[in-house]
Amino acid sequence: MMVENVHFDLRWTTPFQLGFKLVSVNVSDIYAMGGRPSFMLLNLGAPVNMNVKCFNRLFDGIEEALRTYKLSLIGGDLSSSKKIVLSATVTGHAKKFITRKGAKAGDRIYVTGCLGDSSCGLELLKKIKKPVEIEKRSKNKHGLKWNFALPLVKRHLMPLARDPEKFIGKATSMIDISDGLIIDLSRLCKESRAGAKIYSDRLPISDELREASEYLGIPPLVFALGGGEDYELLFTAPASRKIDAVCIGEITRSGINILDKKGRKIKLGMKGYQHFV
Repeated sequence: MMVENVHFDLRWTTPFQLGFKLVSVNVSDIYAMGGRPSFMLLNLGAPVNMNVKCFNRLFDGIEEALRTYKLSLIGGDLSSSKKIVLSATVTGHAKKFITRKGAKAGDRIYVTGCLGDSSCGLELLKKIKKPVEIEKRSKNKHGLKWNFALPLVKRHLMPLARDPEKFIGKATSMIDISDGLIIDLSRLCKESRAGAKIYSDRLPISDELREASEYLGIPPLVFALGGGEDYELLFTAPASRKIDAVCIGEITRSGINILDKKGRKIKLGMKGYQHFV
């Protein structure tokens, strides 16, 4: 579910981007279990005075994402509401499900791409304070060079779900990073009844994030560990397996520890997005 002013803000999100993101985040849930998405149901609550152009652009974004993931929209429901409320249900199939329960001590921990870009992009959007029509390749004047800002903003506004195909048969557990690395890693470890050791100097951090972090005055590690909505896959696999992803740590028997490059523990509370907190 995506609720206006809770999960998105139309001050810096276009209807097209919103529609695209709605599909992506739901496809990511299917991918995170090793599945292939097939069909989608859509429920929409919208104000009675919602602009027709806005309505059409929302569905343009949904249609673009459906094409991207080869999905079919098969039905849904529509109602009036004070704010825009979106809910999608994506169904799929899998030859073999990958759950959060299979991690074992000694397994390596992997991620499929750079962490923290999306949450950093959100911080930049709060400074821009207006929609950025990246789908039309528009540019915005900003204190940070646009070639650094654009990839971060795009990761937040129009994320792409990560296909798990090449990890099926190798991964022992998997989850997508929707609420932040620390929170989602904690969920995986809880389900697997295990712990984890993360090496902070191995976290994949983009050049764009490093540049933007300096501009914002926020350490990149804050975004990488606590930022949500990256929708990268976080998974584990036996140490003996060759995996084409970034190894950031290993599964232990208990506890979750973040270590700096000298092996010292980094004190960090439960960061990331938490519902009802």
